[in-house]
Amino acid sequence: MNKELFKAIEIEPDHEVLGELFLSLGKCIETLGVSSLTADELKELTTILDSHFKKHFERSSERAEKRHDEDHDEEAEEEMLEEDDFDAYILNRLSDIIHSLLVTYTDSYLGYFDTLVPHFHALLQPQRTVSDRQWALCVFDDVIQFTGAHSHRYSQCFLTRMAESLADPSAEIRQAAAYGFGVMGMNGGPVYARACAEALPPLFALISAPDSRSVENNTATENAVSAVTKIFKFNNSCVDNIDKLHQIWLSWLPIHEDTEETPHVYGYLCDLIESNNPVIIGQDNSNVPNVIKLFADAFAKSAIEVSSVVGQRMVLILKHVQTIPQIFQTCMNILSNEERQALGNALNSSVPSSTTPQVGTTNHFMNHHASV
Repeated sequence: MNKELFKAIEIEPDHEVLGELFLSLGKCIETLGVSSLTADELKELTTILDSHFKKHFERSSERAEKRHDEDHDEEAEEEMLEEDDFDAYILNRLSDIIHSLLVTYTDSYLGYFDTLVPHFHALLQPQRTVSDRQWALCVFDDVIQFTGAHSHRYSQCFLTRMAESLADPSAEIRQAAAYGFGVMGMNGGPVYARACAEALPPLFALISAPDSRSVENNTATENAVSAVTKIFKFNNSCVDNIDKLHQIWLSWLPIHEDTEETPHVYGYLCDLIESNNPVIIGQDNSNVPNVIKLFADAFAKSAIEVSSVVGQRMVLILKHVQTIPQIFQTCMNILSNEERQALGNALNSSVPSSTTPQVGTTNHFMNHHASV
């Protein structure tokens, strides 16, 4: 089957059909796992992908030349914009195939991926289109996420551009770059510790920009908040004054739009509460009502499902606060009706037995203030 599919992908002239063939192949690879392709087939597929990337650059160069023709008019431009869209679609599908290969083969695919790296390095250059740069960043994000420290061999190809992309005018580019630093923090290990620390100032600037919470920018902003969270949690060896930074981090919450990232952020908030972090708890529990309001907002906006692992950690913390009536009442007083209802529903949920051992970690939360 692979031979026929490879042949079809190699010669298919129709963009939409070609995209569907790529999609089918990616699903096959992820479903069948490492047995889906032999070493020879991996090499053959990578050669086919290499050929499609070369065609992408050739078509792009041809259009650039035509745009400088004296005969170039509005009608010709419309046709070229359509071609741009088709190429962006195919590039998306090519990136999807590489995603499937990295998910399935992890670092064992990198020997083949070496052939394709120059293409992604070229796609990242500032003069390329937003689509080109976005998909190049997404592929390097996948390389970091699924191969960890092994990805550092390519760092000279993407690290500088990824950092610069945090300030890009395009929200899609900023989001892809922010996600990259997040997986660098979470999966990259010590080889990326310095890069993670150096990414914090531009990440902070992205999050703090005046229009960072606008509709078009919010997803990129929430990815940046999550990236900072992952760096703080997993790769903070080169980060100075982290407690001071926690105060700024807390001011960025709540987030609720990107539910792939919210568990990382609220899970880390639970970590800090369970460790009795003084910045998060506040002197004499002064910040506890604000933290509980964040929990209520997360439940009210379905940013966190009550039944999830993080949701159940939050419920355990809520139930502990409930045992201190004065503090709990202060918390309830600052909630909206919607938040109060969401909190009530969460408190009435049952905590699965698999999460109950965590009660021990939350029991010491605020113990030194238990008489308040």
